[in-house]
Amino acid sequence: MYVGAFFVVAGITLALIIGTPPLAGAVLAAGPLGVGAVVGLVVGRFTETELSAGGIRTRSMFDDGVAPWHRVVDLRAERRGKRTVVSVYLDSGTSVQLNAPYSGGLFAADPHFETKVCSLSHIWRSHRFGGLP
Repeated sequence: MYVGAFFVVAGITLALIIGTPPLAGAVLAAGPLGVGAVVGLVVGRFTETELSAGGIRTRSMFDDGVAPWHRVVDLRAERRGKRTVVSVYLDSGTSVQLNAPYSGGLFAADPHFETKVCSLSHIWRSHRFGGLP
């Protein structure tokens, strides 16, 4: 969303500096949307949260991390701006924000967010305190 807005501003600024060729309106309208969609698809392919017997692994385009189950002391949903995300608190006092699941406004709302958080909590508790995974 922010990438598309950036390209809109850059395109309008460029059109004001250079002038407007005949197809400039179509390029300014469709170009940023197309570029934003492609960037969103590329970044989305490299973002994941994986649960395994060893712990929680998060992967994004810029950062990777693993939190072993024995180091996780709390797992809860928190508001961060206009989004609700899952935060994992470690025994060292640091917290890790999971890439998924999350729930935001409009098109980013996840109707199954609460179910996913409950599933994460159940899996963490079964690894932390014993029981079925």
